[in-house]
Amino acid sequence: MASVRLEQVRKVYANGQVAVHGASFEVADGELLVLVGPSGCGKSTVLRMIAGLEDISGGTVSIGDRVVNEVAPKDRDIAMVFQSYALYPHMSVAENLAFGLKLRKHDQPTIEKRINAAAETLGLASMMDKRPGQLSGGQRQRVALGRALVREPAVFLLDEPLSNLDAKLRHSVRSEIARLHRQLGTTMIYVTHDQVEAMTLGQRIVVLKDGEIQQIDTPMALYERPANLFVAGFLGSPAMNLMQGDLGQTDAGPVLVLADGMRLGLGEAAIDPAWLGKPAWVGVRPESLQLAAPGQGSFQAGVESVEPVGNEVFLNLRLGTQELVARVAPGAMPAIGDTIEMKMATRGLHFFDSQTGLRR
Repeated sequence: MASVRLEQVRKVYANGQVAVHGASFEVADGELLVLVGPSGCGKSTVLRMIAGLEDISGGTVSIGDRVVNEVAPKDRDIAMVFQSYALYPHMSVAENLAFGLKLRKHDQPTIEKRINAAAETLGLASMMDKRPGQLSGGQRQRVALGRALVREPAVFLLDEPLSNLDAKLRHSVRSEIARLHRQLGTTMIYVTHDQVEAMTLGQRIVVLKDGEIQQIDTPMALYERPANLFVAGFLGSPAMNLMQGDLGQTDAGPVLVLADGMRLGLGEAAIDPAWLGKPAWVGVRPESLQLAAPGQGSFQAGVESVEPVGNEVFLNLRLGTQELVARVAPGAMPAIGDTIEMKMATRGLHFFDSQTGLRR
């Protein structure tokens, strides 16, 4: 096992495109760190520079105590799992697991010991004689994980390994990866565009946008205190409700005056007097919007649609031109077209600078 450290790592392509702008972070020995962001944000490029599959334009990458900028991928003591399984179709599961070890000239007893241990860990023992074409997508991904596992590397690098799986299989294999990490305690860096994967797998998360790191923190810290508008809108399903307007004060308490003149009561939120009369973004998570009894709400909204999903219900609401989503418990629900009273949990409000997008 080993730590991984990036110091001001940049990637600039020959055409001048800057894919990664000075990325700096450290992955502790035995940590599972997730790189997350939308397509094209540079997360896979960062992973490939750690692996040695992309040249580094600036900065340093260290694995353990060794700077590896000029070290060949095969000598970095890493194992990588890709989005595509990249299994040899003419080989059995056992032969796929053993192939890399044979290339590295390991003796047969070592090969058998490692592939049997990996098969037992990943539930592949009954499939060792099958070929990839006889396996399900989840089983093939487990073989790909096993092929990395038998290497016994210092660092695992996983590049969107679940993207080709359906929702049920993604959940199953995600649980498998989390269990594997707990069992092995190996350093893992996991790339995904799926914020649910990031939140459920990562001990810490690096959020990227346009090649720049936006925030690094634990999953719940990111959720509860996003550093800027991008992180606030990216993490969470449904996403945080974001509303832009001018902050004001009335006898009933602080309000946000929206562009169309609608006034949104902010409950008992503590507003810095210096913010009053100035534009701002106010964010509220769907679960912080609550149904209120008649006359007890802080605003009224029209019901656009009702989405029951079992243990919770999503209400899609409209306040003037502003669209909102509320997450409420199942029960007697309003009908589409109704006007209902809503209130906001004061502690659930987030304030962002209107110009910079940074958290206030």
